[in-house]
Amino acid sequence: QVQLVESGGDLVQAGGSLRLSCVASESISRFNLMGWYRQAPAKQREMVARIPSGGSAMYADSVKGRFTISRDNGKNTVYLQMNSLKPEDTAVYYCYGKTWTRDYWGQGTQVTVAS
Repeated sequence: QVQLVESGGDLVQAGGSLRLSCVASESISRFNLMGWYRQAPAKQREMVARIPSGGSAMYADSVKGRFTISRDNGKNTVYLQMNSLKPEDTAVYYCYGKTWTRDYWGQGTQVTVAS
């Protein structure tokens, strides 16, 4: 069973930065697609950023120019660098990985941005 474990969530002031990490229990080269989603209270889970194996990253319009996703196959890790954070970025952030056969999710990490 592949596991995805997120870390890096914290309480930060508006305008600040955080870097989230997602470590996989197996090689992330097996994932065709990896990404980050978030879910705020009383809202649906939404895609934040995703990066295909060997392809270009895609971002939600709300985070373009502020967030950067990257993957380090050697460390089995996907990162989400978040800059210029806003209170509306407050949510639980989930790591996501897709193989040919199924989807995988992490347990989530809380990001809270204070105004």
